[in-house]
Amino acid sequence: MDAAEIIGGEVRELVRARGIDPRTEPGPTAEIVDEVIRAYDERTLSGSLPVLTDSEAVRQAVLDGISGFGAIQRYLDDPTVEEVWLNGPQAVFVSRRGVSELTPTVLTEAEVAELIERLLRTTGRRVDLSSPFVDAALPDGSRLHIVLPDITRRHPAINIRKFLTRARSLDSLVEAGSLTRQAAGFLDAAVAAGANILVSGQTQAGKTTMLNALCGAVPARERVVTCEEVFELAVPARDWVALQCRQASLEGTGEVPLRILVKEALRMRPDRLVVGEVREAESLDMLIAMNSGLPAMGSVHANSARSALTKMCTLPLLAGPNISGSFVTPTVASCIDLVVHLRLLRGGVRRVQEIAAVPGGIEAGVVEMETVFCADSEGRLLRGSGFSHLGERIAAIGRDVTALLEAA
Repeated sequence: MDAAEIIGGEVRELVRARGIDPRTEPGPTAEIVDEVIRAYDERTLSGSLPVLTDSEAVRQAVLDGISGFGAIQRYLDDPTVEEVWLNGPQAVFVSRRGVSELTPTVLTEAEVAELIERLLRTTGRRVDLSSPFVDAALPDGSRLHIVLPDITRRHPAINIRKFLTRARSLDSLVEAGSLTRQAAGFLDAAVAAGANILVSGQTQAGKTTMLNALCGAVPARERVVTCEEVFELAVPARDWVALQCRQASLEGTGEVPLRILVKEALRMRPDRLVVGEVREAESLDMLIAMNSGLPAMGSVHANSARSALTKMCTLPLLAGPNISGSFVTPTVASCIDLVVHLRLLRGGVRRVQEIAAVPGGIEAGVVEMETVFCADSEGRLLRGSGFSHLGERIAAIGRDVTALLEAA
């Protein structure tokens, strides 16, 4: 055994003996680590123990192993890392600014199993052979997803999408270069006027960040209710209720899917409804909420603003055989006002690719769409040829849509 293993074992014994929980009591845990290292240094003078060459590195490794998440804790502490995932004990990856890289970290199968147990201990959720998937939020807000074999080929797959400080306003996105000042002013007015907005883009394109920023434009007196599979949104509103889904119990009961959350949210007197991510039949419930006159926003995975609208015309059909395209397509056309499409560029840069207006018309069974802003070949967001239909609603809050769209 080397010095780190000996010190780690002694720290664990003292933690158990003193009844300290390393996860909730980091201060006392750190004091025990320092105490054990000092005692170990004194004992090495006799020459009977391995020499401690780097006490600070050993201290951090022991703390990570006891109160953190072991070998991957350093990546979770690294502010440049956005996501950490494990394909196997010898395949630990991280993403920095949207670019993935293989790390030198190597674990054992026992360490991976211990990591899964430690990650789930704070979430209140479970994963086993009968339920091999789990989606949960860690205490710091990071999103955790685990898949077990035999769904995976051999090793468990673990993904941790870190909770990063997200933009809380459209101005923050302008400063980050994701959005132009002109487009931000238009979106700010559209949100304040109660427009129904759909945010689209690929995975990691920044959809949740955009939803947060759009929520920052919601008038201060409005009550916001958010519905998500796992808590990710951080809405900068004083009157905000956040709802998340729940897995079924061991007996197969108690599941709360996203469709139920959307329906229950309508009973909570919302002024604004935000659905974190639409994937299936809950799209129908969101459209029905929009059709009731309640301003709403949501996100969807899509390759373009046009494909986002197409997807919204097909996903509600999953709600049941009695739902037809003859109902869904006109509802999409009349309910959704704007589509904000995001793109993840090479090098990890996230930018708004297109802002499209949905004026409400249908031609040959296809929802009409106007391009209000669109990125050119160099990624610059320029004014498009379309003119938004929101003029009267924006004028009602004292703003001029023409001035907003044509502003330099």
